[in-house]
Amino acid sequence: MEGPINNGDYIVIKAKENGVHVIGLTRGHDTRFHHTEKLDQGEVLIAQFTDHTSAIKIRGKAEVMTKHGVIESD
Repeated sequence: MEGPINNGDYIVIKAKENGVHVIGLTRGHDTRFHHTEKLDQGEVLIAQFTDHTSAIKIRGKAEVMTKHGVIESD
């Protein structure tokens, strides 16, 4: 059985154009890419921060919804 998820917060990413890249970055001593997704306009991705994911990088125009509010990327 795995341990508890670190933080566990979710974010919702909605692509505002074709080709938006969402990149998950690892936790630990060395930060590395561990997952990538490519979204087209109108597609939505729900992502979670976990014991393995400490950061999420977004390239392209997207709307990012978090418990802290909504952010528009350029």
